[in-house]
Amino acid sequence: MSWIWLACAIVSEVAATLSLRGSDGFRKKRWIAPIMIFYAAGFTFLGLSLHAGMPVGVAYGIWTAIGIALIALLARAIWKDPLTKRMVLGIVLIIAGVALVDLG
Repeated sequence: MSWIWLACAIVSEVAATLSLRGSDGFRKKRWIAPIMIFYAAGFTFLGLSLHAGMPVGVAYGIWTAIGIALIALLARAIWKDPLTKRMVLGIVLIIAGVALVDLG
């Protein structure tokens, strides 16, 4: 069950961060409620994942690594944000590093 909670945390945090981008520096007020809701949900789900027994290092590492990768890819697809080869390499290295930490 901890993995399901972690997946929900990742999706919520990615939605919140993309909503921040959509808010255009909070100039578009309709985005403020989704930002608050999704961040609250993300931290709640992360807490539930930890409560279900997932080690904090594993949960946080996976949460951030997958979050970075998804946000970079989705921002590229939605807003044409830059995604260079160097940035992709950085994302791969982050994911590899988290995998090494998770494997102990």
